[in-house]
Amino acid sequence: MTSPNPSTSRGNATLTLDGQTISLPVVEGSEGERAIDISNLRGQTNHITLDPGYGNTGSCESGITFIDGDKGILRYRGIPIEEFADSPSFIEVAMLLINGTLPTAEEYASFSADLTRFANIDEGMKYHFQGFPRAAPPMAILSAMINALSCFYPELHELEDEQQFRQASARLISKVRTIAAYAYRHSKGLPYMYPHPAMRYVPNFLHMMFSQPYEQYVCPEIVSKALNLILILHADHEQNCSTSTVRMVGSSGANLFASCAAGVCALWGPLHGGANVEVLNMLEQIHQGNITPEEYVKLAKDKDSKVRLMGFGHRVYKNFDPRAQMLQKIAQELVPVLNRNDPLLDIARRLEEIALSDPYFVDRKLYPNVDFYSGIILRAMGIPTNMFTVIFAIGRLPGWIAHWWEQHQAPGSRIARPRQIYTGTTNAHYLPMEERNKAD
Repeated sequence: MTSPNPSTSRGNATLTLDGQTISLPVVEGSEGERAIDISNLRGQTNHITLDPGYGNTGSCESGITFIDGDKGILRYRGIPIEEFADSPSFIEVAMLLINGTLPTAEEYASFSADLTRFANIDEGMKYHFQGFPRAAPPMAILSAMINALSCFYPELHELEDEQQFRQASARLISKVRTIAAYAYRHSKGLPYMYPHPAMRYVPNFLHMMFSQPYEQYVCPEIVSKALNLILILHADHEQNCSTSTVRMVGSSGANLFASCAAGVCALWGPLHGGANVEVLNMLEQIHQGNITPEEYVKLAKDKDSKVRLMGFGHRVYKNFDPRAQMLQKIAQELVPVLNRNDPLLDIARRLEEIALSDPYFVDRKLYPNVDFYSGIILRAMGIPTNMFTVIFAIGRLPGWIAHWWEQHQAPGSRIARPRQIYTGTTNAHYLPMEERNKAD
C-alpha cells in the first residue's frame, strides 16, 4: 500500500504579534497547494488561530484525493475522475483508494472472492433489526449495525498489518450493502434476501433490496451502470465533514468499525449526505403546490423570497462539478429507458433546462450539482428517498476506510484536539440551593 509523499518545505512566513516576530514554516503539497505550518504557534506565542468551520485549516497531509474547485478537478490517487466514467467497477475504484494503486487482475479476483465470502451477516445480527421500529431512519440502523459488527469480529479491532486491514476492509465493504438492504426490507416488513454468490456488487445489492422469495429481481444493465457510477463518484471527496469525523474518531485509537459508524452519523446531516433528499423534497413541493418550474425559479431569484433552489451550485466547485457532468450523461440514458411516468422527473428536467440557459444562473455559476442528478437517478431506479443517504454511505465507505488507514499508518499521529476561544461567564461562584431560591 502506498503512503502519501510528504510535503516539501518552501521557506518561511513571518508573523509579528505584540511586538514579537516569529518564523512559521511554509509547506507545499505535490499539486502546489501551500500552507503555513502553525503546529508550534501556541507554544511560541500563546495564541491559537480561530477558523469556524475549518475552511482555512488543513487538518492533515493526505495522498488519497485531490480537489481543485476553481478548475473543476477531482482526482483519486492522481487519476482524473472522468477516467472512471465507463470501464472500472466500484470495487476497482475502492481498491485504488484503499491500496493506493489500481489492482492487478489477481488482486481484484482475490478481493472480489472475499466480498462474496463475507457478504452474509451473522444470523444473530438479524435479531438486532427486529428491535428497530419499522419507521426507524435507515441511517440510524446503518450506523448501529456497523458498530455491532465490531462485536461479532473483535479480532479485527487491532489492525496492525496489511493482511488484517485487508480482511476488515473486505468485510465492511461487503456487509454494508447487506445491512443497508436488510434495513430497507425491515421497514417494509419483507423477508430478508440472502446475498447471491454469483452476482456482482451492485446487482447483488439491488437483488437483496427488490427480489422476492418467489421472484428474483433482474437488474437492467443501465441501472447497474448508473448505480455503479454513483458509488464511484461518491467514493471520496477529501476532508469533508464525514471523512474528517472518521479521522477525528480514529485519531483516538478507535477501531475501524466505530470510526466508520461515526462517519455515517456525520453523513446523515441534511447539509452533507442529505442534500439529494432536499432536491426531491423541493420537486415534491413544486408538484404538490401546482407551481410551474418557471414560477419556482422566479421565486428563487427573488431576494425577498425564502424559496431556495436545491441541487444547484457547490461550496467547493466554483465553475462546474465534474461529477455532475458525468451523472447528467447517465441520467439522460437511464430515465428514457426505464420509461417511468414520474411528474417529479419531468419537473427536474425542466429545472435543469432553465438553469443551464438562464443568465441569472449561468453568470452565478449555479449549475446542477451531483446531488441534483443523483436524486433524479435514484428515484428513477425506484430507490425510496429515505435510502438516498444510505446509498451515499455505501459509496463513501472506501474513502473512509482509506483515510482511517492512512492516518493509522502515519508516523507521529496525534489525537485530534481542536482549541477554542472561550466566550462564557467569567469568575462565577457556586451558590447553595437555598441561596439560589432567595435570589429567585
